[in-house]
Amino acid sequence: AAGALEALVGNRHQANWAALGIEKPLPLLAETTVQEATPLLSVPSEGADLIADYASLGLTLGRHPLALLRPQLERQRCITAAMLTHSRDGDRVRIAGLVISRQRPGTATGVVFVTLEDETGVINLIVWSSLVEAQRRELLHARLLSVIGDVQSESGVIHVIAKRLEDRTALLGRLETASRDFH
Repeated sequence: AAGALEALVGNRHQANWAALGIEKPLPLLAETTVQEATPLLSVPSEGADLIADYASLGLTLGRHPLALLRPQLERQRCITAAMLTHSRDGDRVRIAGLVISRQRPGTATGVVFVTLEDETGVINLIVWSSLVEAQRRELLHARLLSVIGDVQSESGVIHVIAKRLEDRTALLGRLETASRDFH
């Protein structure tokens, strides 16, 4: 299920078929031989492999999910985490990423810190309490979050101060991701 045998037989579907065929015959059929042809199973798409990787491991060794979505995100003018490093303090940006963690420390007076991940790195997001209340559903339920915000860059540390959140989870299709949330 994790694709570990792919290199031995060509693709995940063939590996699964080969692994299923190694069971010992039941006593009733122990003396019989069955001649089977190897089926011509289709090669899974990169997206199907990615979904299977996440389902079995919670990650992929292939391309990041956002690499597959990047053309669509570029049409929406979303920049990558790598491009964010070239932004100046105060720039307005649009970013998108998988939500990998949400933190709401008791000492932060309602501020939520979110870490997003794309194919080029991580993005630190600050969501002030007023936006937390206004866009609570998007903040707490999105697995893929698009954000319009202002860059805060100080001493090489970059944050995006969120101004608007958009839940873009539907773009993930059947891909299941999980974040680590701390309160």
